[in-house]
Amino acid sequence: MKYRTFGSLDYRPSALGFGAMRLPLLPAGADGKVVASRIDEPLATRMLHYAIDHGVNYVDTAYVYHEGASEGWLGRALKGGYREKVKVATKLPQWKATTVADFDRLLGEQLERLDLPSIDFYLLHSLDSGNWPKARDLGVLRWAETALSDGRIGHLGFSFHDEFALFEEIIAASDLWSFCQIQWNYMDEENQAGTRGLEFAAEKGLAVIVMEPLRGGQLARTPPAKIEALWDAAAADGVGAPGVTPVEWALRWVWNRPEVSLLLSGMSTMEQVEQNVRYADRAGAGVLGEDEIAVIARVREAYRGLVPIACTSCNYCLPCPNGVKIPDIFAIYNDAEVYGHRDLAQMYYGWLEDGERADQCTQCGECEAVCPQKIAVIEWLERAQAYFCVGDG
Repeated sequence: MKYRTFGSLDYRPSALGFGAMRLPLLPAGADGKVVASRIDEPLATRMLHYAIDHGVNYVDTAYVYHEGASEGWLGRALKGGYREKVKVATKLPQWKATTVADFDRLLGEQLERLDLPSIDFYLLHSLDSGNWPKARDLGVLRWAETALSDGRIGHLGFSFHDEFALFEEIIAASDLWSFCQIQWNYMDEENQAGTRGLEFAAEKGLAVIVMEPLRGGQLARTPPAKIEALWDAAAADGVGAPGVTPVEWALRWVWNRPEVSLLLSGMSTMEQVEQNVRYADRAGAGVLGEDEIAVIARVREAYRGLVPIACTSCNYCLPCPNGVKIPDIFAIYNDAEVYGHRDLAQMYYGWLEDGERADQCTQCGECEAVCPQKIAVIEWLERAQAYFCVGDG
Protein backbone atom coordinates (compact mmCIF):
# COMPACT_ATOMS: atom_id res chain seq x y z
CA MET A 1 0.00 0.00 0.00
CA LYS A 2 1.20 3.50 -0.79
CA TYR A 3 0.79 6.35 1.67
CA ARG A 4 0.25 10.06 1.10
CA THR A 5 0.19 13.32 3.02
CA PHE A 6 -2.80 14.62 4.96
CA GLY A 7 -2.76 18.39 4.81
CA SER A 8 -0.74 19.87 7.64
CA LEU A 9 -1.28 16.91 9.98
CA ASP A 10 1.41 14.43 10.95
CA TYR A 11 -0.47 11.49 9.48
CA ARG A 12 0.24 9.34 6.44
CA PRO A 13 -3.06 7.95 5.11
CA SER A 14 -3.27 4.99 2.80
CA ALA A 15 -4.02 6.01 -0.78
CA LEU A 16 -7.18 3.89 -0.56
CA GLY A 17 -9.74 4.51 2.17
CA PHE A 18 -12.48 2.02 3.07
CA GLY A 19 -15.93 3.56 2.64
CA ALA A 20 -18.70 1.94 4.67
CA MET A 21 -21.69 3.21 2.68
CA ARG A 22 -22.18 0.34 0.20
CA LEU A 23 -21.51 -2.72 2.32
CA PRO A 24 -22.79 -6.14 1.20
CA LEU A 25 -26.36 -6.91 2.25
CA LEU A 26 -28.16 -10.04 3.27
CA PRO A 27 -30.54 -11.57 0.72
CA ALA A 28 -34.09 -10.32 0.38
CA GLY A 29 -36.48 -11.25 3.17
CA ALA A 30 -39.78 -13.04 2.88
CA ASP A 31 -41.35 -9.89 1.42
CA GLY A 32 -38.82 -9.91 -1.42
CA LYS A 33 -37.16 -6.68 -0.32
CA VAL A 34 -33.47 -6.08 0.25
CA VAL A 35 -33.11 -3.87 3.33
CA ALA A 36 -30.16 -1.47 3.54
CA SER A 37 -29.81 -1.93 7.30
CA ARG A 38 -29.37 -5.72 7.00
CA ILE A 39 -25.62 -5.73 6.44
CA ASP A 40 -23.97 -9.08 5.73
CA GLU A 41 -21.71 -8.55 8.72
CA PRO A 42 -19.46 -11.62 8.37
CA LEU A 43 -18.65 -10.76 4.75
CA ALA A 44 -18.34 -7.02 5.39
CA THR A 45 -15.99 -7.71 8.30
CA ARG A 46 -13.81 -10.03 6.21
CA MET A 47 -13.62 -7.32 3.55
CA LEU A 48 -12.59 -4.68 6.08
CA HIS A 49 -10.00 -6.93 7.70
CA TYR A 50 -8.53 -7.81 4.31
CA ALA A 51 -8.21 -4.12 3.48
CA ILE A 52 -6.55 -3.31 6.81
CA ASP A 53 -4.27 -6.33 6.59
CA HIS A 54 -3.13 -4.99 3.22
CA GLY A 55 -2.35 -1.52 4.48
CA VAL A 56 -5.60 0.49 4.47
CA ASN A 57 -5.56 2.75 7.53
CA TYR A 58 -8.60 5.03 7.05
CA VAL A 59 -12.24 3.94 7.41
CA ASP A 60 -15.17 6.25 6.69
CA THR A 61 -18.77 5.90 7.79
CA ALA A 62 -21.69 8.17 8.76
CA TYR A 63 -24.64 8.33 11.12
CA VAL A 64 -27.12 7.68 8.30
CA TYR A 65 -25.28 5.01 6.28
CA HIS A 66 -27.19 1.76 5.92
CA GLU A 67 -30.16 3.34 7.68
CA GLY A 68 -28.06 3.85 10.80
CA ALA A 69 -26.50 0.36 10.90
CA SER A 70 -23.05 1.15 9.47
CA GLU A 71 -21.51 2.71 12.57
CA GLY A 72 -22.59 -0.15 14.82
CA TRP A 73 -21.17 -2.71 12.40
CA LEU A 74 -17.88 -0.82 12.22
CA GLY A 75 -17.56 -0.71 16.00
CA ARG A 76 -17.93 -4.48 16.14
CA ALA A 77 -15.71 -5.12 13.12
CA LEU A 78 -12.78 -3.20 14.60
CA LYS A 79 -12.54 -5.43 17.67
CA GLY A 80 -9.63 -7.83 18.05
CA GLY A 81 -6.82 -5.35 17.43
CA TYR A 82 -8.06 -3.70 14.25
CA ARG A 83 -9.07 -0.42 15.87
CA GLU A 84 -5.45 0.36 16.64
CA LYS A 85 -4.51 0.04 12.97
CA VAL A 86 -6.87 2.64 11.50
CA LYS A 87 -8.22 6.14 11.80
CA VAL A 88 -12.01 6.25 12.05
CA ALA A 89 -14.06 8.95 10.38
CA THR A 90 -17.77 9.55 10.71
CA LYS A 91 -20.15 12.43 10.07
CA LEU A 92 -22.57 14.59 12.00
CA PRO A 93 -26.08 14.70 10.46
CA GLN A 94 -26.50 18.36 11.39
CA TRP A 95 -29.83 18.56 9.58
CA LYS A 96 -31.27 16.44 12.42
CA ALA A 97 -30.42 19.13 14.98
CA THR A 98 -32.73 21.91 16.12
CA THR A 99 -30.73 22.87 19.22
CA VAL A 100 -27.06 22.80 20.20
CA ALA A 101 -27.93 20.01 22.64
CA ASP A 102 -28.83 17.87 19.63
CA PHE A 103 -25.22 18.01 18.45
CA ASP A 104 -24.11 16.52 21.76
CA ARG A 105 -26.84 13.90 21.60
CA LEU A 106 -25.97 12.83 18.06
CA LEU A 107 -22.25 12.62 18.75
CA GLY A 108 -22.98 10.68 21.91
CA GLU A 109 -25.02 8.17 19.93
CA GLN A 110 -22.19 7.80 17.45
CA LEU A 111 -19.58 7.22 20.13
CA GLU A 112 -21.84 4.56 21.63
CA ARG A 113 -22.47 2.88 18.28
CA LEU A 114 -18.78 2.83 17.43
CA ASP A 115 -17.86 1.90 21.00
CA LEU A 116 -15.17 4.55 21.03
CA PRO A 117 -14.20 7.26 23.52
CA SER A 118 -13.19 9.58 20.67
CA ILE A 119 -13.58 9.84 16.88
CA ASP A 120 -10.38 10.55 14.97
CA PHE A 121 -11.88 12.51 12.09
CA TYR A 122 -15.33 14.08 12.38
CA LEU A 123 -17.14 15.72 9.47
CA LEU A 124 -20.15 17.95 9.13
CA HIS A 125 -22.08 15.87 6.63
CA SER A 126 -22.98 16.92 3.09
CA LEU A 127 -22.82 20.69 3.47
CA ASP A 128 -24.75 22.66 0.87
CA SER A 129 -26.60 25.96 0.56
CA GLY A 130 -29.52 24.52 2.51
CA ASN A 131 -28.04 22.94 5.61
CA TRP A 132 -24.80 24.91 6.01
CA PRO A 133 -26.45 28.24 7.00
CA LYS A 134 -28.78 26.46 9.43
CA ALA A 135 -25.96 24.59 11.15
CA ARG A 136 -23.71 27.65 11.16
CA ASP A 137 -26.37 29.88 12.68
CA LEU A 138 -27.22 27.23 15.25
CA GLY A 139 -23.62 27.42 16.46
CA VAL A 140 -22.16 24.18 15.14
CA LEU A 141 -18.65 25.63 14.92
CA ARG A 142 -18.65 26.83 18.53
CA TRP A 143 -19.95 23.42 19.54
CA ALA A 144 -17.27 21.66 17.49
CA GLU A 145 -14.57 23.72 19.16
CA THR A 146 -15.75 22.37 22.50
CA ALA A 147 -15.84 18.80 21.20
CA LEU A 148 -12.28 19.21 19.94
CA SER A 149 -11.14 20.66 23.25
CA ASP A 150 -12.64 17.91 25.38
CA GLY A 151 -11.31 15.19 23.09
CA ARG A 152 -14.55 13.67 21.83
CA ILE A 153 -13.32 14.36 18.29
CA GLY A 154 -9.75 14.56 17.08
CA HIS A 155 -10.01 16.68 13.94
CA LEU A 156 -12.84 18.55 12.24
CA GLY A 157 -13.74 18.52 8.56
CA PHE A 158 -16.75 18.60 6.27
CA SER A 159 -18.11 16.80 3.24
CA PHE A 160 -19.48 18.95 0.46
CA HIS A 161 -22.11 18.88 -2.30
CA ASP A 162 -22.61 22.32 -3.82
CA GLU A 163 -20.91 25.05 -5.84
CA PHE A 164 -17.36 26.37 -5.52
CA ALA A 165 -18.36 29.78 -4.13
CA LEU A 166 -20.01 28.13 -1.12
CA PHE A 167 -16.98 25.87 -0.71
CA GLU A 168 -14.79 28.97 -0.37
CA GLU A 169 -17.22 30.50 2.10
CA ILE A 170 -17.23 27.42 4.33
CA ILE A 171 -13.45 27.15 4.42
CA ALA A 172 -13.17 30.85 5.27
CA ALA A 173 -15.73 30.51 8.07
CA SER A 174 -13.40 28.76 10.50
CA ASP A 175 -9.79 27.91 11.26
CA LEU A 176 -10.93 24.66 12.88
CA TRP A 177 -11.00 22.74 9.61
CA SER A 178 -8.27 20.15 9.12
CA PHE A 179 -9.73 18.42 6.08
CA CYS A 180 -12.58 18.30 3.62
CA GLN A 181 -14.25 15.68 1.45
CA ILE A 182 -15.38 16.39 -2.10
CA GLN A 183 -16.84 14.49 -5.03
CA TRP A 184 -14.21 14.47 -7.75
CA ASN A 185 -13.58 12.24 -10.76
CA TYR A 186 -12.67 12.67 -14.40
CA MET A 187 -16.28 13.53 -15.27
CA ASP A 188 -16.64 16.05 -12.43
CA GLU A 189 -13.68 18.36 -12.92
CA GLU A 190 -15.97 21.39 -13.03
CA ASN A 191 -18.95 20.14 -11.01
CA GLN A 192 -19.50 21.04 -7.35
CA ALA A 193 -16.18 22.01 -5.70
CA GLY A 194 -14.34 20.58 -8.70
CA THR A 195 -10.66 20.91 -9.47
CA ARG A 196 -10.74 24.51 -8.23
CA GLY A 197 -11.93 23.28 -4.87
CA LEU A 198 -9.26 20.59 -4.73
CA GLU A 199 -6.52 23.11 -5.39
CA PHE A 200 -8.01 25.82 -3.15
CA ALA A 201 -8.34 23.54 -0.13
CA ALA A 202 -4.84 22.17 -0.57
CA GLU A 203 -3.43 25.71 -0.79
CA LYS A 204 -5.13 26.45 2.55
CA GLY A 205 -3.35 23.47 4.12
CA LEU A 206 -6.40 21.21 4.30
CA ALA A 207 -6.26 17.52 3.52
CA VAL A 208 -8.59 16.65 0.65
CA ILE A 209 -10.43 13.34 0.63
CA VAL A 210 -12.06 12.35 -2.64
CA MET A 211 -15.40 10.56 -2.59
CA GLU A 212 -17.25 9.11 -5.56
CA PRO A 213 -14.10 8.58 -7.67
CA LEU A 214 -16.28 6.28 -9.82
CA ARG A 215 -19.22 8.69 -9.82
CA GLY A 216 -21.40 6.49 -7.64
CA GLY A 217 -20.38 3.40 -9.62
CA GLN A 218 -21.30 4.92 -12.98
CA LEU A 219 -17.73 4.70 -14.27
CA ALA A 220 -17.46 1.10 -13.12
CA ARG A 221 -20.38 -0.21 -15.17
CA THR A 222 -19.96 -1.83 -18.57
CA PRO A 223 -19.39 1.27 -20.72
CA PRO A 224 -21.36 2.18 -23.84
CA ALA A 225 -19.87 0.78 -27.07
CA LYS A 226 -18.38 4.14 -28.04
CA ILE A 227 -16.53 4.41 -24.73
CA GLU A 228 -15.42 0.79 -24.72
CA ALA A 229 -13.90 1.30 -28.17
CA LEU A 230 -11.72 4.10 -26.80
CA TRP A 231 -10.45 1.95 -23.92
CA ASP A 232 -9.77 -0.91 -26.34
CA ALA A 233 -7.89 1.40 -28.71
CA ALA A 234 -5.71 2.62 -25.85
CA ALA A 235 -4.86 -0.95 -24.89
CA ALA A 236 -4.06 -1.83 -28.52
CA ASP A 237 -1.73 1.18 -28.71
CA GLY A 238 0.03 0.13 -25.50
CA VAL A 239 -1.16 3.16 -23.57
CA GLY A 240 -1.59 2.57 -19.85
CA ALA A 241 -0.65 -0.36 -17.66
CA PRO A 242 -1.23 -3.83 -19.16
CA GLY A 243 -4.74 -5.06 -18.44
CA VAL A 244 -5.88 -1.75 -16.95
CA THR A 245 -9.67 -1.67 -16.48
CA PRO A 246 -12.02 1.34 -16.75
CA VAL A 247 -12.21 1.30 -12.96
CA GLU A 248 -8.45 1.48 -12.60
CA TRP A 249 -8.26 4.25 -15.21
CA ALA A 250 -10.69 6.30 -13.10
CA LEU A 251 -8.91 5.68 -9.80
CA ARG A 252 -5.46 6.33 -11.26
CA TRP A 253 -6.75 9.66 -12.60
CA VAL A 254 -7.68 10.74 -9.06
CA TRP A 255 -4.50 9.43 -7.46
CA ASN A 256 -2.43 11.26 -10.07
CA ARG A 257 -3.02 14.59 -8.33
CA PRO A 258 -0.70 15.22 -5.35
CA GLU A 259 -3.36 17.37 -3.65
CA VAL A 260 -5.48 14.25 -3.07
CA SER A 261 -4.83 12.83 0.40
CA LEU A 262 -6.79 9.64 -0.23
CA LEU A 263 -9.77 8.41 -2.15
CA LEU A 264 -12.69 6.56 -0.63
CA SER A 265 -14.19 3.53 -2.28
CA GLY A 266 -17.54 2.14 -1.15
CA MET A 267 -16.87 -1.52 -1.86
CA SER A 268 -19.61 -4.14 -1.88
CA THR A 269 -17.71 -7.36 -2.63
CA MET A 270 -14.44 -8.97 -1.64
CA GLU A 271 -13.39 -8.90 -5.28
CA GLN A 272 -13.72 -5.12 -5.33
CA VAL A 273 -11.58 -4.82 -2.21
CA GLU A 274 -8.88 -7.06 -3.66
CA GLN A 275 -8.88 -5.19 -6.97
CA ASN A 276 -8.75 -1.73 -5.38
CA VAL A 277 -5.88 -2.72 -3.10
CA ARG A 278 -3.95 -3.86 -6.19
CA TYR A 279 -4.81 -0.66 -8.04
CA ALA A 280 -3.59 1.45 -5.12
CA ASP A 281 -0.30 -0.41 -5.06
CA ARG A 282 0.55 0.59 -8.63
CA ALA A 283 -0.82 4.14 -8.72
CA GLY A 284 0.61 7.38 -7.45
CA ALA A 285 0.87 11.13 -7.86
CA GLY A 286 2.27 12.28 -11.17
CA VAL A 287 2.61 8.82 -12.69
CA LEU A 288 0.17 9.25 -15.57
CA GLY A 289 1.82 10.21 -18.81
CA GLU A 290 0.49 12.73 -21.31
CA ASP A 291 -0.77 9.95 -23.56
CA GLU A 292 -2.74 8.40 -20.68
CA ILE A 293 -4.25 11.73 -19.69
CA ALA A 294 -5.20 12.27 -23.33
CA VAL A 295 -7.04 8.93 -23.41
CA ILE A 296 -9.09 9.89 -20.38
CA ALA A 297 -9.84 13.28 -21.95
CA ARG A 298 -11.17 11.53 -25.07
CA VAL A 299 -13.33 9.26 -22.92
CA ARG A 300 -14.67 12.27 -21.03
CA GLU A 301 -15.63 14.05 -24.22
CA ALA A 302 -17.23 10.91 -25.62
CA TYR A 303 -19.36 10.54 -22.51
CA ARG A 304 -20.40 14.19 -22.77
CA GLY A 305 -21.38 13.59 -26.39
CA LEU A 306 -23.90 11.00 -25.23
CA VAL A 307 -25.81 13.52 -23.08
CA PRO A 308 -29.36 13.89 -24.45
CA ILE A 309 -30.26 17.26 -22.85
CA ALA A 310 -27.82 20.07 -23.64
CA CYS A 311 -28.25 21.68 -20.21
CA THR A 312 -25.16 23.52 -18.94
CA SER A 313 -26.62 24.25 -15.47
CA CYS A 314 -26.36 27.99 -16.09
CA ASN A 315 -29.49 28.36 -13.92
CA TYR A 316 -31.05 31.05 -16.10
CA CYS A 317 -34.30 29.08 -15.78
CA LEU A 318 -34.29 29.58 -12.01
CA PRO A 319 -36.10 30.36 -9.91
CA CYS A 320 -38.96 28.48 -11.50
CA PRO A 321 -42.23 30.17 -10.44
CA ASN A 322 -43.53 26.73 -9.46
CA GLY A 323 -40.38 25.59 -7.63
CA VAL A 324 -39.24 22.97 -10.17
CA LYS A 325 -35.49 22.24 -9.89
CA ILE A 326 -35.00 22.10 -13.64
CA PRO A 327 -31.16 21.77 -13.84
CA ASP A 328 -31.12 19.08 -11.13
CA ILE A 329 -33.78 17.06 -12.90
CA PHE A 330 -31.96 17.32 -16.22
CA ALA A 331 -28.66 16.29 -14.60
CA ILE A 332 -30.24 13.17 -13.09
CA TYR A 333 -31.90 12.29 -16.40
CA ASN A 334 -28.69 12.83 -18.38
CA ASP A 335 -26.66 10.64 -16.03
CA ALA A 336 -29.23 7.87 -16.24
CA GLU A 337 -29.19 7.90 -20.04
CA VAL A 338 -25.41 8.14 -20.37
CA TYR A 339 -24.40 5.62 -17.72
CA GLY A 340 -27.43 3.33 -17.83
CA HIS A 341 -28.58 3.41 -14.21
CA ARG A 342 -32.32 4.01 -14.24
CA ASP A 343 -32.68 2.50 -10.77
CA LEU A 344 -30.29 5.04 -9.25
CA ALA A 345 -31.93 7.85 -11.21
CA GLN A 346 -35.30 7.04 -9.70
CA MET A 347 -33.74 7.06 -6.24
CA TYR A 348 -32.01 10.44 -6.80
CA TYR A 349 -35.21 11.86 -8.25
CA GLY A 350 -37.06 10.68 -5.18
CA TRP A 351 -34.66 12.66 -3.00
CA LEU A 352 -35.97 15.91 -4.47
CA GLU A 353 -38.66 17.59 -2.42
CA ASP A 354 -42.25 17.01 -3.56
CA GLY A 355 -42.56 20.57 -4.83
CA GLU A 356 -39.31 20.42 -6.80
CA ARG A 357 -40.13 17.60 -9.22
CA ALA A 358 -41.18 17.82 -12.85
CA ASP A 359 -44.85 17.14 -12.13
CA GLN A 360 -45.09 20.67 -10.68
CA CYS A 361 -44.47 22.22 -14.11
CA THR A 362 -47.48 24.28 -15.29
CA GLN A 363 -45.98 24.83 -18.76
CA CYS A 364 -45.84 28.60 -18.27
CA GLY A 365 -42.85 28.77 -20.62
CA GLU A 366 -40.77 31.26 -18.63
CA CYS A 367 -37.83 28.83 -18.60
CA GLU A 368 -37.86 28.31 -22.37
CA ALA A 369 -37.92 32.06 -22.98
CA VAL A 370 -34.60 32.56 -21.12
CA CYS A 371 -32.73 29.30 -21.89
CA PRO A 372 -29.49 30.15 -23.78
CA GLN A 373 -29.37 26.59 -25.16
CA LYS A 374 -32.91 26.83 -26.54
CA ILE A 375 -33.87 23.60 -24.79
CA ALA A 376 -37.47 22.42 -25.08
CA VAL A 377 -37.67 22.47 -21.30
CA ILE A 378 -41.37 21.65 -21.00
CA GLU A 379 -41.09 18.62 -23.28
CA TRP A 380 -38.01 17.30 -21.50
CA LEU A 381 -39.62 17.75 -18.08
CA GLU A 382 -42.56 15.65 -19.28
CA ARG A 383 -40.20 12.96 -20.52
CA ALA A 384 -38.23 13.03 -17.28
CA GLN A 385 -41.33 12.68 -15.14
CA ALA A 386 -42.49 9.68 -17.14
CA TYR A 387 -38.99 8.17 -17.07
CA PHE A 388 -38.50 8.52 -13.34
CA CYS A 389 -41.98 7.47 -12.27
CA VAL A 390 -42.52 4.23 -14.20
CA GLY A 391 -43.96 1.70 -11.79
CA ASP A 392 -45.30 4.23 -9.31
CA GLY A 393 -48.74 3.60 -7.86
